[in-house]
Amino acid sequence: FHQACSPFIQTARCYARPVRRKMRDIPSHLDDLPPTMIQKDYANVPVINSVDDVVKRLLSLEMASQKEKMKIKIQQLVEKVRRSPNDNGSFEVQTAILTAKIRTYEEHLQRHPKDKNNRRRMLMAVDRRKKLLAYLRRVRYDAFENTCKQLNIQYALPPAYSRRVTKRWIVKKAFCIKVFNEARKLKASERLKQRREWQARARAAKERQAQSEG
Repeated sequence: FHQACSPFIQTARCYARPVRRKMRDIPSHLDDLPPTMIQKDYANVPVINSVDDVVKRLLSLEMASQKEKMKIKIQQLVEKVRRSPNDNGSFEVQTAILTAKIRTYEEHLQRHPKDKNNRRRMLMAVDRRKKLLAYLRRVRYDAFENTCKQLNIQYALPPAYSRRVTKRWIVKKAFCIKVFNEARKLKASERLKQRREWQARARAAKERQAQSEG
């Protein structure tokens, strides 16, 4: 027969927490950075080659934060599109910096989809990058193509003029179309009348010319 559970077991069952699913690993655009690479602030120090292996490991990307890794990634993207070694503020460089930030925001929002603050920042960065790419496409198309190719950006043309469809706008559009068709009918009758007058004049001119020749 079914044995009754004790009150303690019933309470434990009621308050037992469900097992949480393990968060899936999301690939990052920072995964291609080797962990043995030295951080940006210490890469050009001459003494770095003579220090101990433990110190090198502490100064490498293995022990670095995401902010330090972002500096390296931004530097790599900027090197692909910059016009000259001293170019630090062109449209291509700004696009590369915004691209690195946008990809970081996208990865963060995949893990934390309710973070509205970072979503707003990502949308602002995307809008800024669209304006930069639109300017490059209009002024320097070769630089635009090279930037999209080097940064792996799929640029989509902005849509044509669009407006919010309302009931008032639909009624107004239907009325304008009706007026246009009526005006077109009136113009069609006038054009037909003018065409007949021109044909009659041409016919009379031909008759006069034939009489004069005969």
